[in-house]
Amino acid sequence: MGSRGYGVVSENGDHIDGASEDALFEMISELNDTDNTFIVVEPDTEDPTWFASVAVLEGQGFEIACRDPAYREHKVHTDTNIGRIALDLIVWLAARNLPGQPARPVPEI
Repeated sequence: MGSRGYGVVSENGDHIDGASEDALFEMISELNDTDNTFIVVEPDTEDPTWFASVAVLEGQGFEIACRDPAYREHKVHTDTNIGRIALDLIVWLAARNLPGQPARPVPEI
């Protein structure tokens, strides 16, 4: 299990446990439109309940998708600024229920 409770894997098989903002920046920078088109971030559990992904768009830029069904979150947007994408992912990850950390309460519906 990663020290932060999540892992990042790219299409070409690169994997980092508990990636930092800098590591996310580097992995996103290495994406291309031929053989390494996306990364996925998900918790270090047998059955992940949430995920975030960054995929290369045709032309330029990236599509960022963040999904956490427990909180009815499903955000999809595009951006070209890799630094902002990495920071936004770190902020989003900080709000997740991660293994080894106290769980956030699930809102009543």
